[in-house]
Amino acid sequence: MLTFPIASVREVIARGRADAEANGGFRNPYYGLLPGKDEQPGLWLVGDHGVYILSNGKLADGAKALVVFAEECNPTSNDDWLDAKRRTFGGDDGVDFIDAERLEAMIAASPNATHLRVVFLADTMQISVVERA
Repeated sequence: MLTFPIASVREVIARGRADAEANGGFRNPYYGLLPGKDEQPGLWLVGDHGVYILSNGKLADGAKALVVFAEECNPTSNDDWLDAKRRTFGGDDGVDFIDAERLEAMIAASPNATHLRVVFLADTMQISVVERA
């Protein structure tokens, strides 16, 4: 299981929308191989050096996307990040798109939620919002 603070999730989505507005749309995580797929507001769940969410708005030249690491899988604050990545996201690098509108509806339906939780099962990824103390 991986968790991200809801406030940070909202920041990533807002940053993606702001970047898209300023720079002409949303980026496609498939490097142009699948034009028109996932070019919409959302965020990317990325597994490589840690696991993090990433804003997906097109960026100005030299700009960097907003990145928020999972609390359990941040290389700068968790010495066990690699083990956490392997147990959750797997050993390979990858990216999954999460639709902003669906995610925002889920968050709005749970006003006391504090964290986005991502659980990886054998053939699925489950996303939920939870309240943590």
